[in-house]
Amino acid sequence: MNNLSYAPETSHGDDDHPQQSRKHFWIALIGCIGIVYGDIGTSPLYAFREAAHKIASDGLENVEIYGILSLIIWSLIVIVTLKYVMFLLHADNKGEGGILSLMSLVRKSISTKKNKMLITFIGVAGAALFYADAAITPAISVLSAVEGLKLVTPVFKHYTLVISIVIIFLLFYFQKHGTHKISALFGPVTLIWFLTMAAMGIVWIIKHPEVLLCLSPHYGFLFLIEHGWISFFVLGAVFLAVTGAEALYADMGHFGIKPIQKAWLFLIFPCLTLNYMGQGALILEKPEAIKNPFFLMAPEWALLPLVGLATLATIIASQAVITGAYSLTRQAILIGLLPRMEIRHTSEHNIGQIFMPSVNFILLYAVLFFCILFQNSTAMAAAYGIAVSGTMLITTLLAFFVVRNIWNKSMLFSIAVTLPFLCVEACFFAANILRVFDGG
Repeated sequence: MNNLSYAPETSHGDDDHPQQSRKHFWIALIGCIGIVYGDIGTSPLYAFREAAHKIASDGLENVEIYGILSLIIWSLIVIVTLKYVMFLLHADNKGEGGILSLMSLVRKSISTKKNKMLITFIGVAGAALFYADAAITPAISVLSAVEGLKLVTPVFKHYTLVISIVIIFLLFYFQKHGTHKISALFGPVTLIWFLTMAAMGIVWIIKHPEVLLCLSPHYGFLFLIEHGWISFFVLGAVFLAVTGAEALYADMGHFGIKPIQKAWLFLIFPCLTLNYMGQGALILEKPEAIKNPFFLMAPEWALLPLVGLATLATIIASQAVITGAYSLTRQAILIGLLPRMEIRHTSEHNIGQIFMPSVNFILLYAVLFFCILFQNSTAMAAAYGIAVSGTMLITTLLAFFVVRNIWNKSMLFSIAVTLPFLCVEACFFAANILRVFDGG
């Protein structure tokens, strides 16, 4: 649903254009690194920290660190790799992805009016949760990055919220000028961000190679069993590692399946995994670093540049969901779910790049509201997880009807394919609901 398109305008996916030139493939590959993976690429700023904080009051044992890391890594494998990269990218609506496109696809396969209305309700609920995601992502991402300034000097301790609000306001202000002039930088900057995260992780993994034990899923299961009820609250924080996965499906029409798949399998997933393991290795040596393990992985001289790079990465992640909200709104207008609104085209060459003043205005105030309400990224994490896990649940429900009605598979096969994802995401959704009652 993101409208920053790097693929040719006529392209709806690699399956439709098997002769796509190598040049276009690499442009799409670099482009999707910034746009598709900008959101999930900022999760290491807060995901491991929030999960570890839930049980760190009396210190963390090594096996607990392995357990949290195992849960994070296997969540990335099950939800992102298996569900989105290997499965859902093939459930397209004429090459387009996103929850409303999926809803439209399913509606075509249903004959009764009552069931069509039910599917529409489910799709609209998912779209509403996406708007919540679009409002929370800029707030939590920018706040997480700017909070790193407190490690540079305590002087910034009381100004992180103000600095974050200024950055967010400028980000929304410049939307009206269009993003085509700066969008070419998104991919390269995000590429540097991922490579930097991987390098930081490798340094600490070399110091403590025993952290590689977390790659075994049994540490995750062991953690859940031994920690009982508290593990549910940890699970809600673990889910933060997969936020942004919905963009994989939403942006399929702009980049094609192959660039998105290859970028994840050969760059994004390895870099994220290395960084998370590096954070765990840091805690093995310096338990006090749990207060902000991502930034404390870096040497002191690199801290300020890292904060700057993190801020750029979070701005890019925010841009992705903002423009995604424009595209989602346009889709809703086209299928009659919303009244007509002003749509401005900001590029002479790419019809997909648009600006919607009313959506921009509402979204800006929603983001500022979340910043002022929660004050910091930790307090905001629970609300963020609810929005994203809810969207994923609905996507899986709709995917069941695609497998059953459109791919014409048996009921047993359709259930076997979608039920495992549904169970995992239901656990994550419930865990995030509980975190609200627990105070986030």
